[in-house]
Amino acid sequence: PGSGKSLISKAISGIWKRPILRFDIGRIFGSYVGESEKNMRNALRRAESIAPCILWIDEIEKAFSSADRGSEVSNRVLGTFLTWMQEKSQPENVFVVATANDVTLLPPELLRKGRFNQLFFVAEPNEEALKEIIEIQLEKHELDKNNYDIEKIGNVAATKKLTGSEIEQVII
Repeated sequence: PGSGKSLISKAISGIWKRPILRFDIGRIFGSYVGESEKNMRNALRRAESIAPCILWIDEIEKAFSSADRGSEVSNRVLGTFLTWMQEKSQPENVFVVATANDVTLLPPELLRKGRFNQLFFVAEPNEEALKEIIEIQLEKHELDKNNYDIEKIGNVAATKKLTGSEIEQVII
């Protein structure tokens, strides 16, 4: 958490100049039989109607982690999503970006080769990136970087294991 996965999703949108749709799968689940699957189909149709776009599913494991442990509704919603991913007529028009804090919670059929073009691991920043993040956050919060010893801040043992969002909180 806090390593920049969501920021990467937003950066893809900016670089490709495509709108980003934040897909809150938690809002898909309804209380009536079949409602969740219908909501999923409607949401996916809406994304296709806005295409070309980026469909960003933040923390996908929160929605589908129970799918492999017998939740009937989660299984059906996952099935609807997987079928859509497999059969969409123009896959380049709705580019799906999903983030997860723990991929081990995801059902294996979601991680199968061909579902997503690529999987990436976003780790804590290295020393060089850490210093860049500090500079970016100082600038973002309108603080003059010349008033701070960025080298010293970046070399403090306590900052070496911080994520980008934690560094932002330190600066704040």
